[in-house]
Amino acid sequence: MRLDHVSFAAGPDGLASTAQRIGGLLGTEFVDGGVHPRFGTRNRILPLAGNTYMEIVEVLDHPASDKAPFGQAVRARSALGGGWMGWVVSVDDLAPFEARLGREAAKGNRHRPDGTELLWKQIGIHGLISDPQLPFFIQWDSPAELHPSNGANGDYSLACLEIAGDPQRVSEWLGETVEAPLEDVKVEWVAPNGTPGIVAVQLQTPRGLVRI
Repeated sequence: MRLDHVSFAAGPDGLASTAQRIGGLLGTEFVDGGVHPRFGTRNRILPLAGNTYMEIVEVLDHPASDKAPFGQAVRARSALGGGWMGWVVSVDDLAPFEARLGREAAKGNRHRPDGTELLWKQIGIHGLISDPQLPFFIQWDSPAELHPSNGANGDYSLACLEIAGDPQRVSEWLGETVEAPLEDVKVEWVAPNGTPGIVAVQLQTPRGLVRI
């Protein structure tokens, strides 16, 4: 179990403008990640050191975005003006989580602009929707060399997640202490002032620490 990526929902200005704005703060550019046809969404990504990445995601005018829980989650966050949607933990086997949650993982795929298709399974979006401090889980079916973190500039990395919520609740959801899957990423817990969830993410950049 390890931190895989963090997701940011595009604001009312759309995916391209949101990515340009955040990329300007970080001093880099997000790359076009492509389309998630099963979820009715698309993203731009920033590969980061430590086999992690950041994605900015938006819904498409597509029926899947109304039916798929992930599309629903993105639409709901964007409707609130955009912002941090959630964090994602990668595991080698989703079977224990399927057993615990009582349902099968959803298949996911993304078509990159170069035609490459990425494949994975994920579970826990319903938990994220009801309690945004909780991560969801992903199991990659594509080979490691296709992971979105590949090609990362080593000067960019996740340094800290600021989460409004309860570390005990999150640890119970994970099945282990919340620090374990985050490894080198610090977690700062703050008391919820409204909805729990990611308040901010600190990224290490050539410009120093940048808080988004």
